[in-house]
Order: sequence, then structure tokens, then C-alpha cells
Amino acid sequence: MNSAVRRLNVVPYDRAKAVAYAHQWAFGRNPKYLNFEKLGGDCTNFASQVIYAGSGIMNFTPIHGWYYVNSFKRTASWTGVNYLHKFLTGNKDGPGPFAEEVDVKDVEPGDIVQLSFQGGSHFNHSPVIVSTGAVPSVSNILIATHTIDRDNYPLSNYSWRNIRFLHILGVRKG
Repeated sequence: MNSAVRRLNVVPYDRAKAVAYAHQWAFGRNPKYLNFEKLGGDCTNFASQVIYAGSGIMNFTPIHGWYYVNSFKRTASWTGVNYLHKFLTGNKDGPGPFAEEVDVKDVEPGDIVQLSFQGGSHFNHSPVIVSTGAVPSVSNILIATHTIDRDNYPLSNYSWRNIRFLHILGVRKG
């Protein structure tokens, strides 16, 4: 093993902090972040803020990482639905949060739902799960989201063609 390669420790994702942040900012905008509502939507920007609240670590890898410094210095994964999916599921050994696509029964509060309204592999919306039933199902999940601001909103009220669930497994930090 190359001695220059440093191993990162995996720490738990703080779901309580993530959900508290989602509730706090569901109907407002944190002034630390640009509101992307008029630039294609703010849902994934909000989802990234929630994930950051629960992880505390960004990945500053140019282009393929996940970070926000300001509106001009950020990655596409911070604000783009499909880019966020690619980062979270592809972050195999880098710093920051990492996730896997799971069945609905395996999600927890603080995880992300992604919806495709047209179908196919392009997804359009990234709500944050804030509550589930004892055994999560589409009928008992509540979400928080931006663009159309919502909190404790039933996921089942949406109409979609495709849906995927991203379960945050943990966070790597140095």
C-alpha cells in the first residue's frame, strides 16, 4: 500500500441533525446558500444541505466531489439530482457521505428519495425523508423539500414514473 494514501475513518451519519435541519429550513432559506429555485429548482441544494448537516464533511474533489463554497464554487452534485445520486452511490473511498440505492423498506429519516416525473433514467426531484412508519413504505413516508416547500408531506401525494431511494450508509473523514 502506498504510504501517501491515508485511510479515512467511517463515522455514523447523524440522522437526527439531518432531520432537524430539514424541519428548520423546509419553509425558509439558509442565507449561507444561494436559492436555486429560479435556476432549475432548489430541491437538491436543500437535500445536500440536509446531508451536510448530518455528515459535517464535504468532498472537495474537483468536478466529481460534493461541496459548496458559494454559488460559483460548488460541484454539480450539490445541486443536480442525477449528479447527487452519482456522487453518493459512487463515493467508494473518498471523504464525505456515501450511500446505496435500496428498497423502500430499508430507508430511514435523513435518507433521500429521488423521483422521475417523465420516466426513464433521468430523475427530477430529491425530497428528504423526515419520517417513516415502523416498516417504511411509500404510504407512510413523510418528506421535506424545496422548490415547492414542504415539511411532513406524504410521499404518496406525488405522482411519478420512477422512484429510487438513497440510504446514507455513513461518512468518511480523516
